[in-house]
Amino acid sequence: MKIAVLTDSESASGFRLAGLEVHVAEGREDALSKLKELALREDLALLAVDQGLIEDPQSLLARELRGRALPVVLPFPSLGFAFAEEGANARGYIRRLVKATIGYEIKL
Repeated sequence: MKIAVLTDSESASGFRLAGLEVHVAEGREDALSKLKELALREDLALLAVDQGLIEDPQSLLARELRGRALPVVLPFPSLGFAFAEEGANARGYIRRLVKATIGYEIKL
């Protein structure tokens, strides 16, 4: 079984480096088309979907996934969303991630 990620072009490289199967969508309509196509695949165990492209992928796939256990659809926040929470401050976002990971705040 495989793990696939549906994301934008900016985030795709990181997922590829992690060895995941990546599908890049250029906008919402493209993402919706690819989402439905991926949900029907029999070889996927997990389908991670960037919330910057599709906010609630589970509800959109309710009909396609009815009666099926796989793939599990996992929405994840996009970097754009994370930066928006920090007021478009990438340094603040990274500082918060580092503090949550190692327990110390660093100065960037």
